[in-house]
Amino acid sequence: MPADGALNIPAGEQLRLPLERHGASEAFVVSASNEAAVRLLERWPDGAGAVLALHGPAGSGKSRLAEIWAERVGAVALHGAEAGLIDPREIEGRPLLLDRAQDADDESLFHLINLAVSTGAPLLLASRSAPRGWATALPDLRSRLDAMRTVGLEAPDDAVLAAILRTRFAERSIAPAPEVIDYLVRRLDRSAEAAAAAVERLDARHRPVTRVLAREVLDELQAEGG
Repeated sequence: MPADGALNIPAGEQLRLPLERHGASEAFVVSASNEAAVRLLERWPDGAGAVLALHGPAGSGKSRLAEIWAERVGAVALHGAEAGLIDPREIEGRPLLLDRAQDADDESLFHLINLAVSTGAPLLLASRSAPRGWATALPDLRSRLDAMRTVGLEAPDDAVLAAILRTRFAERSIAPAPEVIDYLVRRLDRSAEAAAAAVERLDARHRPVTRVLAREVLDELQAEGG
């Protein structure tokens, strides 16, 4: 890493701001599976540290929750390896969101954490696993990750999964009966991806979405998944 602490980025390869992101304005359903993270991010930064790690399994809503936070505080939003392409002069002193933080290279991640600590500007790291489980070859980064403040989300519970299903159906102008939603919630895997796949398959049938059709589609998806 250069002596002045700047990122070692080849000329012409730096990202320029603003970076456009979408989806943060969509409704977010608060439930027991995510309430602790939601409440913390509603008041963070709260003076208890400039860096926070938000983690949770695929489909838990962590990226959307992080984007809502970024929109609220006016943060620059980066994804994974983009951390190594941003001009550090453009983010110094600004709130920053790094989604898929585990995909960033060690030097860039270490620099961003140090920048947040030195300036006090909040840095939110979002990833599937907690920082303690990330692999790194830098001892100083290892100590930073092990000491980092974290908050986790669990896999979607019934309330969140039902809301995801209603949203995906509404996007396709489909309004199934509540009993269909309840049936899907009981049988689907706990993920947004599973909900989206089921809705897509149901829509492709071009038939009224009933419990009978839902059973057929879920049986199909289960058979295809082995």
